[in-house]
Amino acid sequence: MNIIGRVTKDAVVRTLSNSKQVVNFSVATSDRYRNKEGERVEQTTFFECAYWISPKVAGILTKGTLVELTGRVSARAWTGNNGEPRAGLNFNTSQIKLHGSVKKSGTADTAPQAENKTPALQPPADDLPF
Repeated sequence: MNIIGRVTKDAVVRTLSNSKQVVNFSVATSDRYRNKEGERVEQTTFFECAYWISPKVAGILTKGTLVELTGRVSARAWTGNNGEPRAGLNFNTSQIKLHGSVKKSGTADTAPQAENKTPALQPPADDLPF
């Protein structure tokens, strides 16, 4: 399955008890459509993502970055502290493609793409034509 969305917070590398490292981050996707009444509806879905291949990718997964992820989605359910049922979506990522960069301090973030065999889409060095 593929999803395209924006990273909602900077990625975090966690080291497990068996010394394996995982990169955790979250991604938001948006879907816009018109319902039967003709009203515009925007629906945002959040995915908690895990990337197990290399922790180096955490440096480029910063808040606001547009990414395309390939992997498996799974649902999880739990009971919250207040006893209310809760649910969420996990995305076990096997491939990450960057689709642009995030502006920080007036400059574009041009970090190289990590662990991906296809080239990342990079914005041109000069001004965009539109």
